[in-house]
Amino acid sequence: MTDKSIVPVILSGGSGTRLWPLSRESYPKQFLALDSLTQKTLLQETYQRLLGLEGLEDPILICNEDHRFIVAEQFKEINTNPQAIILEPVGRNTAPAIAVAAIQAISSGKDPLLLILAADHLIENIIEFKQVIESGKTYANQGRLVTFGIVPTSAETGYGYIEAEESNHQEKKRNGLNIKKFIEKPNKDKAEKLIKDPRYTWNSGMFLFKASSILNELEIFAPEIIKYSKIAIEKDVVDLDFIRLEAESFKKCPKISIDIAVMEKTNLGTVLPLNAGWSDIGSWESLWNISKKNIDSNYMKGRVIAEKSKNCFLSSENRLIVGLGLENLIVVETNDAILVANKEHSQNVGTIVKSLNKSKFPEGKAHRKIYRPWGNYTTIVEGNRWQVKLIEVKPNASLSLQMHHHRAEHWIIVNGTALIEKNGERELLTENESTFIPLGCKHRLSNPGLMKLELIEVQSGNYLDEDDIIRFEDSYGRIKKSVE
Repeated sequence: MTDKSIVPVILSGGSGTRLWPLSRESYPKQFLALDSLTQKTLLQETYQRLLGLEGLEDPILICNEDHRFIVAEQFKEINTNPQAIILEPVGRNTAPAIAVAAIQAISSGKDPLLLILAADHLIENIIEFKQVIESGKTYANQGRLVTFGIVPTSAETGYGYIEAEESNHQEKKRNGLNIKKFIEKPNKDKAEKLIKDPRYTWNSGMFLFKASSILNELEIFAPEIIKYSKIAIEKDVVDLDFIRLEAESFKKCPKISIDIAVMEKTNLGTVLPLNAGWSDIGSWESLWNISKKNIDSNYMKGRVIAEKSKNCFLSSENRLIVGLGLENLIVVETNDAILVANKEHSQNVGTIVKSLNKSKFPEGKAHRKIYRPWGNYTTIVEGNRWQVKLIEVKPNASLSLQMHHHRAEHWIIVNGTALIEKNGERELLTENESTFIPLGCKHRLSNPGLMKLELIEVQSGNYLDEDDIIRFEDSYGRIKKSVE
């Protein structure tokens, strides 16, 4: 691997709670297609916008265990085979994540450039973005730690700022500048002052450096991270397409960002100004800002009618939304929750989600539609001792061979063909046919066909949660886990 090689490291462990109810812990914003033009998810776009960069390699992905199959499936959809999908047993912020990625990248004796990217950013001017990255390679190959500072367009209080030692001349806007200091999220008055000085840019959280360069600086400024990251990698377990970090060692890593661990202390920091229509989509208002709006500045998606309304974000997944005389509102409808918020308060949605979770509202963390490696299921209706689900199984996919201690199940095929295994006996069922799975029966559901299998499942029993699953065989390495 030469100095021209560049490995994207995509961090996709966030929960995106400020875009609730669309984004939740079970399926956060990086896995959603928020750009209606491309129909690609934010995660997919994060890699695909890099295509054409000289020396571009397949990415290293960092995610949590619960999202591993979503990540793998989304890269399969764009015909990309990641170098590694590294599973964090617990979130420890960006410094440990970057450390394990760098250790993984040099494990075969190579020393590539690492391009650190969050999985949930939008960038409008992809050509400019790639040109700035190309400029950054020069500095990174010299051992510098490059970050990309976003040229401010407003006095944002939701971002940190980077102060350069000098300002860029317009005709040399892609020159790297030495970093003087990082500034935490300012108040409104301070932000107003900062954006008037061209030395200041927003902290994007994107970086470019050689793997050896960041590891050397981490060894100096955060040696505990290096120590425990190395152990977590050395004791990792390869599980199908995933690398499981050894949990106990990784948990000992300090929970700290790369900014605080290294960038605020090193004398190797370089900032490259970036003016490419960047957004981290950190709130519903920021999504409204970049969305295509009608003549009344309303963004409308789904079954929406709005009269005498302006400056609104109105989105419906199922039910009809009718707005009359609305102004500056966010209205988002999903199949189990509705958000109504003033745009000015949209940054506080994450606080509401914390309240939901504290009060144990299931809608705080999970959607009714839950994704699994074999497909998905949607809870349609539920009672005290029963619930009804729609199950979709991908072609040639199979659920685990399993049994339940506390519930029985009725399956009714509504589309496709199902291969049913019950206590060693097999049968094929097609549309409008059904079967009964009694409590304690060892069973498996498979889709042997070339089209999606859909069935209605009616569960009944004294305990219906997903942890009432005993697995005997599984194609996805989940024997040791009771959920999924």
